[in-house]
Amino acid sequence: MVEWMKALHIIFMVTWFAGLFYLPRLFVYHAMPENAASFKLFKVMEHRLYIMMNLGAALTLLFGTILFSLNAEIYLSTVWFPIKLVLLASLLIYHVICRKIVITFRQDNNQRSHAWYRWFNEVPSVLLIGIVILAVLKF
Repeated sequence: MVEWMKALHIIFMVTWFAGLFYLPRLFVYHAMPENAASFKLFKVMEHRLYIMMNLGAALTLLFGTILFSLNAEIYLSTVWFPIKLVLLASLLIYHVICRKIVITFRQDNNQRSHAWYRWFNEVPSVLLIGIVILAVLKF
């Protein structure tokens, strides 16, 4: 059962991260004035992608929680797991910020440049690297 929970956890984590990587890239294009003709399309794409991200995040958390419940004593005795939880909390905050940005674009209230979104786009990569290294190497 544990191996199935791990597999499902990883599958939905990949789904979630696909959205976390692509949505901010849409923000980059949406923030570029020369793409104004596509703004309506970007709004639809951003909204639909955020729905997919919610599903990926929810199922990642569900299967992660199940894994934790099956191994809580072991995880709580490690150094790496609390650090992973901090990175996960950061990722959830990033996810919520993405929602706020989707709404900002939907309301045509964006005040940030495409360059700002290019930097913003790098955050999930850094968090993913940390989370995977901690989970695999179990420092």
